[in-house]
Amino acid sequence: MAYVTGVVLFVAGLCLSLALHEAGHLLTARAFGMRVRRYFVGRGPTVFSFRKGGTEYGLKALPIGGFCEIAGMTTLDELTPDERPRAMWRFPAWKRTVVMASGAVTHVLLAVTVLYLMAVSTGLPNLNPVAEPVVASTSCPDGDCPAADAGVLAGDRIVAVAGAPTPLWADVLAAVRAADGPTPLTVERGGVTLTLTVDVARVARDGHEVGMIGATPQAPPAYLTYGPAAAAGATLAYTGDLFGRTVAQLVAFPQRLPAVVAAIGGAERSPDTPISMVGASRLGGEAAERGLWEVFLLLLASLNLFMAVFNLLPLLPLDGGHIMVVWFERIRDAVRRLRGRPAAGPIDFTRLYPVTMALVLIGGAVMLLTVTADVVNPVRLS
Repeated sequence: MAYVTGVVLFVAGLCLSLALHEAGHLLTARAFGMRVRRYFVGRGPTVFSFRKGGTEYGLKALPIGGFCEIAGMTTLDELTPDERPRAMWRFPAWKRTVVMASGAVTHVLLAVTVLYLMAVSTGLPNLNPVAEPVVASTSCPDGDCPAADAGVLAGDRIVAVAGAPTPLWADVLAAVRAADGPTPLTVERGGVTLTLTVDVARVARDGHEVGMIGATPQAPPAYLTYGPAAAAGATLAYTGDLFGRTVAQLVAFPQRLPAVVAAIGGAERSPDTPISMVGASRLGGEAAERGLWEVFLLLLASLNLFMAVFNLLPLLPLDGGHIMVVWFERIRDAVRRLRGRPAAGPIDFTRLYPVTMALVLIGGAVMLLTVTADVVNPVRLS
């Protein structure tokens, strides 16, 4: 039951994200005075609709995204006489760019909002998981218990070995390995600084003799929680890191597709292979089933950031493709003016139709491939 609830919640989050994406187009287009014909949440048969301010708003039966229909988005769009003055292609390039980019910006804002809420509640993933010099436990490998014999306790912070400061566990390790016999060990315990004498044992490791005291470091936290003010900086830092990894995933996308095909054939599915919305929803369900709500939220934020970057790719029919056409027209007309020639007007989209359809077919094939893999051989949480 928890799994099903998680899947439903994740799908609801995705649907909300896509609906808000279209709302970004709606709000900016109306703000600039463009004619928005329809804004609907979902797809398929209409459940209900109403008109306000010349725009039809409504809900469709299938909770799959939504759409915002702006008059004159391309020159192929047939316009009524009252729509022609407010056709999108008549507006300045920067306004059309803002409208087309607003959907992706909405995804970024959603991702940042989710990550900020994580930062002040469940915590954000630790980007620098470095072990601090805190003892988790003492042990007796090879029959030697130097740390325990000297009185070192779990929770002690080792601040110096033989007088040398040890800000990280790696520094403790290096100093201990170089030591031999009785060695001063400075620790902090409950706000009190103590100096203990540890009889460092020498043991053979990888063909070399090194010092050993039999102490295990405390593992660094996987997630870090912040106060309201510090969370802002931490959120921006993590968003930047996530953005870089998202771009890297998109660059590596084509070369990972063969692994998806192999997974459909029964090969072990690598967690690095691309997944569809189906696969992401299944992972969301697994996270909810295990009570890993921080993973659930992180998946949702990551997917929103991915959709933002993906939508801005300069390929039709994506938003980035429309932005590319807008600025191609702008640069082309600037060059024409320098040559003393008049502007050429809007680009003829009939010439781009074959390329657009080819990209739609390729995108559909890739989607079908990833969905199939996510059904027959899904990626699972480790």
